[in-house]
Amino acid sequence: MALNTSTIISIVFLAAMPFLGGILMGVDRRLTARMQNRMGPPLIQPFYDVLKLWAKEPYIANNIQPLMAFMYLGFAMLAASFVAFQLDLLLMLFTTALADICLIVAAFSAKSPYSYIGGRREFLVMLSYEPVLLLVEIAISLVTGTFIIKGIRAYETPLLLLLPAAYVVMQVVLVVEMKKSPFDVSGSAHAHQELVRGVYTEFSGYTMALVEVGHWVKVVTMLAIVGLFWAPNPFIGTALALALFVGAILIDNVYPRLSWQRMLKTTWTIGFGLVIVNLLALSFGGVI
Repeated sequence: MALNTSTIISIVFLAAMPFLGGILMGVDRRLTARMQNRMGPPLIQPFYDVLKLWAKEPYIANNIQPLMAFMYLGFAMLAASFVAFQLDLLLMLFTTALADICLIVAAFSAKSPYSYIGGRREFLVMLSYEPVLLLVEIAISLVTGTFIIKGIRAYETPLLLLLPAAYVVMQVVLVVEMKKSPFDVSGSAHAHQELVRGVYTEFSGYTMALVEVGHWVKVVTMLAIVGLFWAPNPFIGTALALALFVGAILIDNVYPRLSWQRMLKTTWTIGFGLVIVNLLALSFGGVI
């Protein structure tokens, strides 16, 4: 049976997600360096780093860790497939949660105190952004009448015009997902916190490479969700997603890291508050 054009595009997009994520991480490093008055590494440096990690002899803390690393990448790709093939947003969210749980289990399985505390904080990170993202998806469903991405893309009115507050909330979600300051409490792209690299501390070699690629895929998946806020025109949607991506880098370089207590308070207050106000405004306006 021949594949239609839409299916081929979805397959290509899914296969390209890790490469798009690597390029975005290279852009992240370059922009961060420029903001700090440095030259920065080459744009494809993240790919060099992953290849170098894959070639290194890993230190394996236990038999669970490699399995969880593979499962983390696997669930990240599965969540990405729901977006690439325009399936269910809720399934995407729950599958992303499974990827995070794999990372937490791997951190807990190691005997390192840094890894253990990082795993606990990663669980708090899940609690900070996934309920907020769920509420954003519920808001999208209330407006469009569906959780299916294909149906959301068929909605004629751009969601940004109806849910501008939800779009702002996605900035918070993206900062958390990218593990950027001020919400990098469980692990950071830089060893500049009291937990060293926190939840990532005990990963090395190919297991760290798997986790790194999984993180790239998750970031691209979140950006694809942001693109739905202007679904009628994918180019405008991509521009909106990239705007939040650059915003996350700017926030990372401006704001200091928060404690996990303030992280929860900030994400829930901003996230729930803005989305609920947006929904109430739509209700009184007669849209919902």
